[in-house]
Amino acid sequence: MIALLVGIVYTLPNFFGEAPAVQVSSAKATVKVDATTLARVEQALSAAGIQPESTTLDASSVKVRLDSTDTQLRARDALQKALVPDPADPPYVVALNLLSASPRWLSALGAAPMYLGLDLRGGVHFMLQVDMQGALTKKAESFAGDLRTQLREANIRHAGISRDGQAVQVRFRDGQSMEAARRVVADQFPDLQVAESTAGTDYLLTATIRPEAARRVQEQALKQNILTLHNRINELGVAEPVIQQQGLDRIVVQLPGVQDTAKAKDILGRTATLEMRLVDESAEARAAELGTGPVPFGSERFLERDGRPVIVKKQVILTGDSLTDAQPGFDSQTQQPKVDLTVDAKGGRIMRDTSRENVGKRMAILLFEKGRGEVLTAPVIQSELGNRFQISGSMTVNEANDLALLLRAGSLAAPMEIIEELTIGPTLGAENIAKGFHSVAWGFAAIVAFMAVYYALFGLFSGLALAVNLLLLVAILSMLQATLTLPGMAAMALALGMAIDSNVLINERVREELRNGVSPQAAIHAGYDRAWATILDSNITTLIAGVALLAFGSGPVRGFAVVHVIGILTSMFSAVFFSRGLVNLWYGRQKKLKSVSIGTVWRPGADGAITKAEGR
Repeated sequence: MIALLVGIVYTLPNFFGEAPAVQVSSAKATVKVDATTLARVEQALSAAGIQPESTTLDASSVKVRLDSTDTQLRARDALQKALVPDPADPPYVVALNLLSASPRWLSALGAAPMYLGLDLRGGVHFMLQVDMQGALTKKAESFAGDLRTQLREANIRHAGISRDGQAVQVRFRDGQSMEAARRVVADQFPDLQVAESTAGTDYLLTATIRPEAARRVQEQALKQNILTLHNRINELGVAEPVIQQQGLDRIVVQLPGVQDTAKAKDILGRTATLEMRLVDESAEARAAELGTGPVPFGSERFLERDGRPVIVKKQVILTGDSLTDAQPGFDSQTQQPKVDLTVDAKGGRIMRDTSRENVGKRMAILLFEKGRGEVLTAPVIQSELGNRFQISGSMTVNEANDLALLLRAGSLAAPMEIIEELTIGPTLGAENIAKGFHSVAWGFAAIVAFMAVYYALFGLFSGLALAVNLLLLVAILSMLQATLTLPGMAAMALALGMAIDSNVLINERVREELRNGVSPQAAIHAGYDRAWATILDSNITTLIAGVALLAFGSGPVRGFAVVHVIGILTSMFSAVFFSRGLVNLWYGRQKKLKSVSIGTVWRPGADGAITKAEGR
């Protein structure tokens, strides 16, 4: 009874459908979504003459539920205009969404409808453009830092290293130093090709990335971005995503059944990378911070969260590529949110060397999102650092969680831009949804009718058990927030046919006991007990096949396998335990049971002739 009640409660949300909505989420780690944002949303909607059905604020977004798609589009435009004055630098993400139309009491119990796949309900489709030139520029910046280190270790003096686009230029005072540097590049940097020239009295060595190396960098950048997107979507918990390369520099992302579209767009669109640089503490840099002088050569100006400028050196000490883990937490002393970072061996060695040489100086930790850098914190280096350190500052718990998610999922090898975003409807249309539903419904009706005709009252009990099986299957899929696809609906129809096999085994076993002259009550008991071993064996073998599909399949095969496996488990429960409970409830009240309604029982007579008896 408890299982039946739970099944009903968690199946109900699937019958209420979904309502159009608009969701407002933060587009930056520094922008908070709070009660002030909620008030701005309500004010913007009121000014546009839009009356929402409900407006709610959760941990990371404001959700506005509306009565129609036309009102949804109007609300989206009004909120976009009010909250995003500069589309080039949006503080918020305003996205279309679908919210469950379930009553609040169901939502309070945590009951939510199943997700429907891209082939049923639709979902979100993104086309992302990968900035390949940005990948090459980032690689050239890395080469410049490595070349500076190698020349210092080789004790080769130079007059400065700079980067011009994707070329690294090194100045020398004499030709001998340039020749020594050329040999270092040839030995240590096989992906670079060099050209020699003069600039006044200086000798100039220009290193560029070889064409074949450039192609390899671009291919690796695309692969790393696809892997990073997979990691980020896994962190979001999106079921059965489609992430594939299209052309040479584009990635298609389809998120079937996703509800939090704003969060998905935010996570996918953010190119969050971490950089650590030393703060320029020269007199010229102090003047630049105060706005009384220009930024010194070799340094850049960034802003902290409170708007204060910080002048940092261009040389990057460490990037997010060296990160192996990032976890949110709380500082044991200040109890403020923080992010604990762990870097690899190479990164740890760099941090130890740099921190040992710069104790007492400030190191800035910068977060770059969509090409815009911001100083998260610029603490003073108190002592030598190692493989583990932390980022702390004026962060909220949600901001620390989001930052850790982005950094843990991996940095992007190249910036990406969303060039196409579609919230798409069912690819096979509402007609296919109706056909899928009808196939399950008519299959269920046909099975119940056959069982009722062939097994009489026991057949009706089997039909009720089959209905409970379907109810529990939908409830578990809803509780797991699984994504139902057309293959999943096929697995659901197949699960009904397989589930009734267990009841057929039980009913035939009861009939067999009755043929042998066993009393009806004993026949029922023996029928369920002796059929259980056969049911268990047959279902376990089928379950093994389902688990294999689940482990090694992908896409539609995996969607089929999920429903198939859950359907087997629910069928074993409903066919054995629930149907037995119904039979005991119906016949257990009778003290002296003389017959059971289980259809025609053919019993061999004394002379070998076959006679029939009505379940006696």
